[in-house]
Amino acid sequence: MRETWRLIPDVTTLLRRSRVALVAVLFVAVAAGAPARAADPAAASVSVFGAASLTAAFKAASAAYEARHPGRTVTLNFAGSPTLVQQIREGAPADVFASADEANMQKLVDAGLVAGTPQIFTQNLLQIVVGKGNPQGITGLRDLTKPGLIVVLCGATVPAGRYALAAFEQAGLTPPAGSRELDVKGVVTKVSLGEADAGIVYVTDVRAAAATVEGVDLPAAHNVLARYPIAALRDAQHPESARAFLDFVLSDPGKKILGDFGFLSP
Repeated sequence: MRETWRLIPDVTTLLRRSRVALVAVLFVAVAAGAPARAADPAAASVSVFGAASLTAAFKAASAAYEARHPGRTVTLNFAGSPTLVQQIREGAPADVFASADEANMQKLVDAGLVAGTPQIFTQNLLQIVVGKGNPQGITGLRDLTKPGLIVVLCGATVPAGRYALAAFEQAGLTPPAGSRELDVKGVVTKVSLGEADAGIVYVTDVRAAAATVEGVDLPAAHNVLARYPIAALRDAQHPESARAFLDFVLSDPGKKILGDFGFLSP
């Protein structure tokens, strides 16, 4: 009889085992019914590196993109296209690059840093930027070569600077001496502050700063059409968000926003 009692667990042991089993069952049930863990908000973000001339338009486009995609955010970084290329090549965390010319985009393509094929998403034209009221009475490129005028351009490696030099060449004129800025915003700032009499930027830059400057058109024969490519980057930390932003910029609503800021359809 005593041996029989040894084979049957005591009541305390049975209760303890029952509690363990019940907890295990409850854990499985709760785990099965629990909602999935919220996605990392960073996964919905996208870092966009854009040419300085895109500043106003891309700020508006980003706001529209975020409104259409609640929970997603866009981080913008603007500078001259060659500056952005250098930053990306040095490992800056960019998902998307939008250049003001094809030459700077090609540098990243050649370096194997672009995912897919860049697409031309918009175009732009040059314009002479002068102070409000055009105090020097500038009417064209020839006026910019007059002695005594302070004329500022972008550097020769910056798309707007290279296009400006091409415009002078097409007009048969020698480009005036003067400071060379890192991007179009630097040119507009100097003119708006009265530190320069004139400069050459894009139509869109003059339009964005219309409160402090105005523009003088160039004849078609002397103007240069700037083509803007955009692409996702190979090392994008958020490739899906990069693709979504590209799709929006290339969509009809995206093109309309660019058009509202004076950009031309590709």
